Amino acid sequence: MKVLIAEDDAHTRAGLSDILEGEGYQVLTAPNGKDALQLFTKESPDFVCLDIMMPGMSGYDVCREIRRGDPNVPVIFISAKSEEIDTVIGLELGADDFIVKPFGVKEVVARIRAVTRRRFATTAASALPTSFRLGDLDVFPSELRARRGGNAIELSLRDIKILTLLHEHRGVVISRDMFFNKCWGLDHLPNSRTLDQHIAQLRKRIEVDAKNPVIVRTVHGVGYRYDD
Repeated sequence: MKVLIAEDDAHTRAGLSDILEGEGYQVLTAPNGKDALQLFTKESPDFVCLDIMMPGMSGYDVCREIRRGDPNVPVIFISAKSEEIDTVIGLELGADDFIVKPFGVKEVVARIRAVTRRRFATTAASALPTSFRLGDLDVFPSELRARRGGNAIELSLRDIKILTLLHEHRGVVISRDMFFNKCWGLDHLPNSRTLDQHIAQLRKRIEVDAKNPVIVRTVHGVGYRYDD
């Protein structure tokens, strides 16, 4: 899933990119409204994060232009402007959400996941299975959630990619390179520590006993495997 971030502050832009890339999104960035519109036209992102106060062309103006061509793509305003009227204007322009700076990582992640769920619910192009089962865990990709019994488990887009890959290749060892190619992207520089750390965190959420995993099993020196 592709996300466009339009933000004139380099530190905020980099911070948002890190958060979204960590969640498993392909991130496009623009330092101003004009560049954002050009990227939007060229790349057709799945949703857009817009700062309001940008040089040359405000986030409001960018949103208006986007809405003329695409009334459905989700738009989130991320801005230091916190007056109620700013929120109202943003929502009236068709924004799906409004995050006020300074913001916390958990808040951004929660709002991005909510928008992703809505996007999956309104498009048939997600290519995600409706649901599948791994052991006693039911996985619902379009909800970015899994369930064990009555307990819901929140998952990132990358978590979903990993679990889907394990499900599609159950009984087969998946190499580290395949994980990076399918779940991080071909342009990502492989790093075993990155994969192992992500798997370790995922196990804490989905395994009954993370120290003795039955869903994501380690195959030493090769990769990971799920067995029916």
